[in-house]
Amino acid sequence: MFVDQVKVFVKGGDGGNGLVAYRREKYVPMGGPAGGDGGNGGDVVFEVDEGLNTLMDFRYQHHFKAKRGENGMNQKQHGKNSDALVVSVPPGTTVKDAETERVIADLTEHKQRAVIAKGGRGGRGNARFATARNRAPEIAENGEPGEELDVVVELKLLADVGLVGFPSVGKSTLLSTVTAAKPKVADYHFTTLAPNLGVVESQDQRSFVMADLPGLIEGAHEGVGLGHQFLRHVERTRLLLHVIDMSGLEGRDPYEDYVTINHELSSYDERLKDRPQIIVANKMDLPDSADHLEMFREQIGPDVDIYPISTATREGLEDLLYAVADKLDQLPKNEDPIEEMDERVVYKFEKEEAPFKITRADDGAYVLYGEKIESLFKRTDFSTDQSINRFARQMRGMGVDEALRERGAKDGDTVRLMEYEFEFVD
Repeated sequence: MFVDQVKVFVKGGDGGNGLVAYRREKYVPMGGPAGGDGGNGGDVVFEVDEGLNTLMDFRYQHHFKAKRGENGMNQKQHGKNSDALVVSVPPGTTVKDAETERVIADLTEHKQRAVIAKGGRGGRGNARFATARNRAPEIAENGEPGEELDVVVELKLLADVGLVGFPSVGKSTLLSTVTAAKPKVADYHFTTLAPNLGVVESQDQRSFVMADLPGLIEGAHEGVGLGHQFLRHVERTRLLLHVIDMSGLEGRDPYEDYVTINHELSSYDERLKDRPQIIVANKMDLPDSADHLEMFREQIGPDVDIYPISTATREGLEDLLYAVADKLDQLPKNEDPIEEMDERVVYKFEKEEAPFKITRADDGAYVLYGEKIESLFKRTDFSTDQSINRFARQMRGMGVDEALRERGAKDGDTVRLMEYEFEFVD
């Protein structure tokens, strides 16, 4: 089965917790704090494997979670960092954030890697908090949670040449004739449901990859028929072979077919309008094909190259393959990213976001939220008084107390942070 789009959940490993511990050797009085730091959680990394050509493996596994880091240990021993969870994907894979639809990674080359979900940082042990004023701190941090998100993984085939056209115009037959690929072909109406790839070699030993893509129909750019399942694969191809049935046996006009397909391509992606294209007039061995081709030439104009072929008799195939190879020699490799990458992978000097924000809930509680304050809360170990007092000082240093007073908070009011509630004390 060919799978070219899946939605999966990825989560980086949580960081290990720091440890509260003290030296207790027999001849070392007042040995001091000795709690080690927790290890970092593992990242979730997607890596290109050129041996894959489908997302079939994702059909059976929808959750990818990296291991958490080890907790800190006594004698200032650092917990072990977890290895990254490496997930193999085929070349041509695009990864998007399912919520924002922003592109996180565009993976095209063998062994290319991208971090999809970062692991959390390990928490610091109490040895890190020793000061001249507090030589025996009972403070240690919890590890940061790893990033977690739903992503849409799309495969856009990496082929030099893409066959486009209406269903049953002979695209699959052409691919099976010039390559060793074995797509389904028959003498009745049907359309290819999944892309097929084959390697073509011309008589002068020039080779290229050709993709037979599912047939287009009118309205495909809006999702009619196979719609976007087809069109996403056209984006990667450097050259389009527009296959047209010149026999007229289907009752369709070749020129109208040509105009309709090009309209669908440009409506889906404006860049496809300028994609180099070779017109292939197929089924020239059938009656009336020559007359229809002559009329088609008059309608389309003299400046457009048309290659008449017959896949049944192999007429014109050699000239067509030479023309395709010559055209590909002139075209640069498509190295541009398919879409603009996610802004979070680009480092910019921007104004720092406020460490917290305050809103009111329906029940009157004051709700604190924001990435910085939530991260601080998750790292705090609330099992010791010193850690709780430190968290209170950090919030006060951020200006939380003052901001709550300005919003009208009074003694006894409820303050909510994530799923936890506190009582405001002025």
